[in-house]
Amino acid sequence: MPDPAFLPYHRETYDPETMLARSASFADWLDLRRSVRQFSDQPVAKAVIEQCIRAAATAPSGAHKQPWTFCAINDPALKKQIRLAAEEEEYRSYHGRMSEEWLEDLQPFGTDWHKPFLETAPWLIVVFKRNYEWVDGKKRQNYYVQESVGIASGLLLTALHHAGLATLTHTPSPMDFLKKLLHRPDNERPLLLIPVGYPAADAQVPDLKRKPMEEVALFFE
Repeated sequence: MPDPAFLPYHRETYDPETMLARSASFADWLDLRRSVRQFSDQPVAKAVIEQCIRAAATAPSGAHKQPWTFCAINDPALKKQIRLAAEEEEYRSYHGRMSEEWLEDLQPFGTDWHKPFLETAPWLIVVFKRNYEWVDGKKRQNYYVQESVGIASGLLLTALHHAGLATLTHTPSPMDFLKKLLHRPDNERPLLLIPVGYPAADAQVPDLKRKPMEEVALFFE
């Protein structure tokens, strides 16, 4: 494999006060992001979804393998199939797969196996991770796949939030039905199912409090 070409790298930077102000305002803005389960059926342009995926695909990845595929679904018939399959798995989870502790932890959020948002939201984005590639008939491994696709997923959520859209990270388990419905190859595995759209006019979210800095970070100076 040829050595990558290297280019000079320069980017705009800021004085310390501006840097602090920008980082604080970004954190405050991102703190407004919430997981939404009540969506409007108001359409969202495909071009917006494309640009958000383009932003997600700038994520770093092991050996620059870019081991992700984003499947964006707008087709109503396919969304219905996904909802039915997801609800079937979720029903089994809520009625036997989940531990009592898990169900107890979910109680404050009022969730159950019904997932109407999978049809209401104008777009569903399924994030797939690719464990390996076929190159010139040879199987080549991808590296740090979970970490790389996790970072890309975070950037996708941030980009969608930046576009003014609401999202939910939905993880029905197991998710093999997504691979079958979307006809994905053997080297791909679904990681996340993300409904995307505008929040419904009457949407509500739990009154959550995020952990304070001292509980999420340690500084060694």
